[in-house]
Amino acid sequence: MNAIVCVSQNWGIGRDGQLLFHISADLRRFRIFTTGKTVILGHKTLLTFPHERPLPRRRNIVLTRRDLVIEGAEVAHSTAEALTLAEKYPRTLVIGGASIYRQFLPFVDTVHITKIDLAPASDSYFENLDASPDWQIADAGEWQEENGLRYRFMTYKRV
Repeated sequence: MNAIVCVSQNWGIGRDGQLLFHISADLRRFRIFTTGKTVILGHKTLLTFPHERPLPRRRNIVLTRRDLVIEGAEVAHSTAEALTLAEKYPRTLVIGGASIYRQFLPFVDTVHITKIDLAPASDSYFENLDASPDWQIADAGEWQEENGLRYRFMTYKRV
């Protein structure tokens, strides 16, 4: 299983329920990595999507404690249930938010990261993979810039 996330210098991913950054190259990369695949996300993350609807052209597994029916998505009420649903599909990516990343990171072997060279105030974070002996950088792209933001694409693999 893989994960995909955009992080700041201090591994921040959001503030007040919103993403920290909107970089068109990152959004394009996200679309390329996830289209045609299965994505696991939390209900709060779903509510940040346009029209609060599942992502098109993907199988969406939404993890929530609530008893919901979500058109265009499969609903899971536990990590184990989401993993069981994901087993039916060949490629699954965890796409957030913070609590979903924490729950599923033990089952992830590859994390695709867009790392931003800035550290704005955040209230949600991804685990600092640089500080973990369980992860190593498999690929680090060149620094790029868009609208004054420096970023690069990186891939981490579980050791």
